[in-house]
Amino acid sequence: MSRRGLRYGQEVLFPVVTTAARSSAMWAAVPAGPPDPILGLVEAFKEDPHPDKVVLAAGTYRTDEGTPWVLPSVKEAEARIVASGLDKEYLGITGLAALNEAARAFALGSDSPALKEGRVCSVQTLSGTGACRLIGEFYKTFLGAGAPFYLPKPSWGNHSKIFAAAGLDVRGYRYWDPKTLGLDLDGMIDDLKEIPDGSAILLHACAHNPTGVDPTPDEWRTISAALKGRDVALFFDTAYQGFASGDAERDAFALRLFEADGHAFALGQSFAKNFGLYGERVGVLSLLCSDPDEAKRVESQLKILVRPMYSSPPLSGARICLEVLKDEKLSAQWRDECATMANRIISMRSALKEALEKQGSVLSWEHVTNQIGMFCYSGLSPSQVDRLRDEFHVYVTRDGRISMAGVTSHNVDYIAAAIHTVTK
Repeated sequence: MSRRGLRYGQEVLFPVVTTAARSSAMWAAVPAGPPDPILGLVEAFKEDPHPDKVVLAAGTYRTDEGTPWVLPSVKEAEARIVASGLDKEYLGITGLAALNEAARAFALGSDSPALKEGRVCSVQTLSGTGACRLIGEFYKTFLGAGAPFYLPKPSWGNHSKIFAAAGLDVRGYRYWDPKTLGLDLDGMIDDLKEIPDGSAILLHACAHNPTGVDPTPDEWRTISAALKGRDVALFFDTAYQGFASGDAERDAFALRLFEADGHAFALGQSFAKNFGLYGERVGVLSLLCSDPDEAKRVESQLKILVRPMYSSPPLSGARICLEVLKDEKLSAQWRDECATMANRIISMRSALKEALEKQGSVLSWEHVTNQIGMFCYSGLSPSQVDRLRDEFHVYVTRDGRISMAGVTSHNVDYIAAAIHTVTK
């Protein structure tokens, strides 16, 4: 078939291409992408018909009954907002200003010199992932495309993808010691000292993902001293303030130490885990600057980056988070609820360790209770993880990371028996 048309004033015949033909030709060479290593496991778990299946992959809190928990403080905040009949207009590019202010104080403390001096700029982001991507774009712009960006080895699996996609050269520094199943502080310090000027470095503020291994206060002081005066850009990723130990102030120790020691750093906050606002995508990116003028200039550049990326952030979750943070009664209630989540995770660590010992395991499981936060870096090998899935229908990421939120008083013995079997 053909159709008539004009080209340069002359009548010509064009072949008729159907929509179906165009579509099939357009994307015929696109290959199927691999499943996400975490979300793909969750999908495989859902399709598994085994009655005793257990998923220990995703980083989302569950009650002891294995169900999601919407925090009562969050419910109350949401009810207040709905009752107030607020509009649904766009937020500005930097987001909800009052949330940014409250989030900064939550992380740095209300007595922060940087806050009092007005030299911190902040923009609301699409949760912690968005904060990471935005700081990556900022570093690419002002450190240069291909600038070295150093992650702890290991780090959250999405970190390397985010910063590589932002155009940075992702590298690593030693963090986890597979022999002790703890922090390799000496190796970390040695590597940090060798990082070249003009690089960027990511630090986990608390509840390191995936290892659950955090530096002690004295170790943080050693890390701060090693980075003091260096011409490097520091970025703290904090997704678990309050959720790690149950005490939001304790979990902010590293941030406040680094400010007190005179470091200028960027801070990415997520309110998914600690507020249970997973699907609301609430986050904030802040940068501590040398003076208010610098803060204004940095904010102006962040706005330039945000505008073509996502233009403005979501509104509803930001309002909920702000309502909890600003209201004294709700804030106190949230702190109790956050401690409830943290304490359940801590108790499941003890229960798993005890259950493994009752199974007769001769291995040391001290690291299970020594670690903190959502995850336990178990030390299981990929082949052992495969056996857990294939023989016992227990789903764990292949690096051996266990989401402790999936462990309950009802399944802990089954999980321990499975782990004991594959590690004998």
